[in-house]
Amino acid sequence: MPDNLFVGVDIGGTKVAAGLVNASGEILSQNRIPMVANGSAADGLDAILSAISSALPSGRHSVAGIGICAPGPLDPRTGVILNPPNLPCWRNFPLASEVQKAYPVPVKVDNDANAAALAEARWGAARGYNNVFYATLGTGIGTGIVFGGKIYHGGTGAAGEGGHVSIDRNGPLCVCGKPGCIEVFASGTAIVKRVRASISEKARSLLSELARGNPESITGQTVAQALAANDPLAREIMTDCAEMLALWLSNMVDILDPEIIVIGGGAAALYEPFLGNIRERVPALAINPRTSEIPIVAARYGADSGIAGGAALCT
Repeated sequence: MPDNLFVGVDIGGTKVAAGLVNASGEILSQNRIPMVANGSAADGLDAILSAISSALPSGRHSVAGIGICAPGPLDPRTGVILNPPNLPCWRNFPLASEVQKAYPVPVKVDNDANAAALAEARWGAARGYNNVFYATLGTGIGTGIVFGGKIYHGGTGAAGEGGHVSIDRNGPLCVCGKPGCIEVFASGTAIVKRVRASISEKARSLLSELARGNPESITGQTVAQALAANDPLAREIMTDCAEMLALWLSNMVDILDPEIIVIGGGAAALYEPFLGNIRERVPALAINPRTSEIPIVAARYGADSGIAGGAALCT
């Protein structure tokens, strides 16, 4: 293996990020290029190969492995991208084998939450733990499960869709088609949507002032700004969202009994002031009598979790 260096690739609907990662999980370099999501399958592949090439040091053409985080649905066992809504260029596309034609090294493909969970277990906040539950809170909610130091894929490779576990059958309909998924209550998108619906010109809230009469201008950053100023409406909404997140996490504890819970993603920062409350509420809501022994911690890898996760797939 050449110097035990790996390339981690993070594919999104608009960009491809690729980085060189060493065996200690340190990201040595990285780059981002546009993703051609609406072009041909070949156009999409060219974007991936270009990102990989740019991530390699000058003169180097080989690494120990290439790991790719891609939107699902996908088959992690074969490396085939099935039919992701955000990547219409690929339908039943054998991404792993196509990349391997250009780079004859092991190539692994998995979804971002699974890969990020493995990176946290290998090198991050869950290092030293064998059984890990990872949740990424962002536009949606994704989860990854690591058992015995390996990603748990289930019988068909589709395990770990924890963001689409319902906590209220009478709740709002999720984009997945189910009612009351935790994603519609506690994701970054859900928080912003709730804030927009709650503010008004009459409400005495910093959020109303920041909106300047246009609720659609509210973003996650706006909510964070209001929280930092101890805005009552922002705290009320986030307190309720944190309670729902705690209920959901208690369910995950009772099902999986993980050794540690890791929270990552772009919206995780909004929950940081409420982590203490969540840590208190999860044991109170779970049946497991030893729930209080399970740490709930912030992830090591933030925006770079896809790159680190891709590399972790190869270790």
